Amino acid sequence: MKIGVYPGSFDPITYGHIDVVKRALKVFDKVIILVSTNPNKNTLFTKDERIDMIEKTLESCLDKIQIETSAELTVHRAKTLGATHIVRGLRALTDFEYEFQMTHANRVLDKSIDSIFFMTDNKYSFLSSTTVKEIAQFNGNLETFVPEYVIRKLHEKVMKTA
Repeated sequence: MKIGVYPGSFDPITYGHIDVVKRALKVFDKVIILVSTNPNKNTLFTKDERIDMIEKTLESCLDKIQIETSAELTVHRAKTLGATHIVRGLRALTDFEYEFQMTHANRVLDKSIDSIFFMTDNKYSFLSSTTVKEIAQFNGNLETFVPEYVIRKLHEKVMKTA
């Protein structure tokens, strides 16, 4: 079985993330979505809230995905999960530069785990979770960025912090 690990904060999951997952499922038998806990990032949603949004928005793929969490190096977690590849999405040149560095660092840490990159659909090339959160804070229209369930969760969370 070919397994890919797709790491990220998914704070929140966007249509760009969903696009990468669905395209990765054409290459891998299973995609493990690895919700990362990064002490250097301030997240809006808790780990459990992020997992909930992923489960709801990828309901149609639940038989082919697995959702895990991690606070360790992705390359090490990928190995323990039986994955051969780390799945990453690329939006722009700046993503490539960062991913280039990470891929080479991961190769030093474990040569058996490779990276595979999916270029995002053009309509998501500018999209990030940070952008989505900012639009939500100013009560902007989120329909083209995230699914309805995520919109509801964003509004609930933004209302609580306002």
